[in-house]
Amino acid sequence: MSLAVRVIPCLDVDAGRVVKGINFKELRDAGDPVELAATYDKEGADELTFLDISASHEGRATTLEIVTRTAEQVFIPLTVGGGIRSVDDVDRMLRAGADKIAVNTAAIVRPELIAEIADRFGNQVLVLSVDARRAPGTDSGFEVTTHGGRKSAGRSDARGNWQSTDAVEWAAKAVELGAGEILLNAMDADGTEDGFDIELIKAVRSEVTVPVIASGGAGKAEHFPPAVDAGADAVLAATIFHFGKVRIGEVKQALSGAGAPVR
Repeated sequence: MSLAVRVIPCLDVDAGRVVKGINFKELRDAGDPVELAATYDKEGADELTFLDISASHEGRATTLEIVTRTAEQVFIPLTVGGGIRSVDDVDRMLRAGADKIAVNTAAIVRPELIAEIADRFGNQVLVLSVDARRAPGTDSGFEVTTHGGRKSAGRSDARGNWQSTDAVEWAAKAVELGAGEILLNAMDADGTEDGFDIELIKAVRSEVTVPVIASGGAGKAEHFPPAVDAGADAVLAATIFHFGKVRIGEVKQALSGAGAPVR
């Protein structure tokens, strides 16, 4: 029997509040993270993801406190990301009550970090967050970005020409290094509510063996089954849950109705 598809609300936390925008701009306040987490736990969410989008030093202290308070309230796995740059940062978050850690920019800057975290804590703890956007000229058609999808992640070659980092190749390399899961953020779709980027999900699914979490673009319950059909093992959303447009139960009903196993 195949594993149940996980439904995961994402809490983008800035200065201790949950916020949401479109393509990471025009952020709106969406509430208190601990209250929202408790609500989602009651509604049947399978996991929660916290992303500290300010991730300054102060932001991380705030996140530690929120993680501790949330872990006391809820009994579903918590993934925490934002500003994780070292094995020690991971250790602090796990001690605060996180179950898994998401890394993004720091892993792009220094890919060895993936292996260091996996070696110390096991790859089941490590989620690689990939912010991907469409980019003609890359092998897969998708590149890795940083800074909320605003900057291309790559480097200049010997002639000074910019070389983008291919998103699918990066995901595959990270899995080889020890990433246990891929959180695949479709930056072009983020906050648009037009549906998941099916092409992106299929491209990454074809190259990695670890679970893939589809993120970015969910607008209604019917958007979730196609993401699972494309190869997602879990589906993540923020805006539609925070503002009450779609409930967790409706997503699970839609998935179940489409033949996907749910908890």
